Amino acid sequence: MATRGEFFKRLSILNQVPSGSLLLVGKVLRPHGKEGLLRIRSYARSEASFLDAGTVFLRSVSGKIREFRVTAVNAHKNTFLMRLKGLASRSEAEGYKGAEILISKETLVSEEDECFWYELLGIKVYLDTGDYLGSVSHIISAGSNDIYVVREGDKEIFIPATHEVVKEIDLGNEKMIISAMEGLLDLNEV
Repeated sequence: MATRGEFFKRLSILNQVPSGSLLLVGKVLRPHGKEGLLRIRSYARSEASFLDAGTVFLRSVSGKIREFRVTAVNAHKNTFLMRLKGLASRSEAEGYKGAEILISKETLVSEEDECFWYELLGIKVYLDTGDYLGSVSHIISAGSNDIYVVREGDKEIFIPATHEVVKEIDLGNEKMIISAMEGLLDLNEV
């Protein structure tokens, strides 16, 4: 059962999870330089996510998937530069422009009180009074904290992912308990 603790310091994974055991964690923007480096947009919080995984899978625009060993990832302006074993020239890297970067779920390591976005999608959300609100349909990364979008039918509720609001996350029972803080649900009325 995930609790408040360090839960909020987890790896951010994009909302849409590819089927199977791979998770989408970034996109190749273009080659960088002459030696096969890739400029990428990361959906993870840091370059350590790629290095910890060790191996990434690039799904080209045509849908072909190829496995690569990550040898280096460095921050560069608002992006990252990634070096992969087997890509040694700009012409080789050019074929991966626009490719999705995927990692295996098995390579993800979380602390006891951590969970990943893909684990929260579909989880049922209840007020601490027991009232059912809906299930998490997607997550918005909003700077200082994420926003859980909870949907029930046509109604959407935006729940800030903060210690004050989220009281408990029980992944085993697919259940999230939030505090019925004064005004929280009123803010969502249109």
